[in-house]
Amino acid sequence: MDNVDSQEFQALVQELQLLRNQIQTVSTQVNEISLTLESLSTQDANRPVFRAVGNLLLEVDDRDKLMAELSESKVTFESHLQRMVERENELRTQYEKVVDSIEK
Repeated sequence: MDNVDSQEFQALVQELQLLRNQIQTVSTQVNEISLTLESLSTQDANRPVFRAVGNLLLEVDDRDKLMAELSESKVTFESHLQRMVERENELRTQYEKVVDSIEK
């Protein structure tokens, strides 16, 4: 493997690692939103719900609006996650080709 190929391979590995970290972060966000939506749907409607805004906790007046906003965020994150997973698959294919060419 010459110098340029080595640099390209290292860049590919770094991009894969970065993308894997981003996928993990977005996946965590999707899971947190799902848990929040589930908790909101099972909580007694007479109990107050609060939302963190910066360092403050503010009481939510409209639960339905909050649930709609959270659902929309979840869909957005899931869409972004899907695109990142597709990109990761492309990079893994490239990585495997490079590894195969090195081993030969």
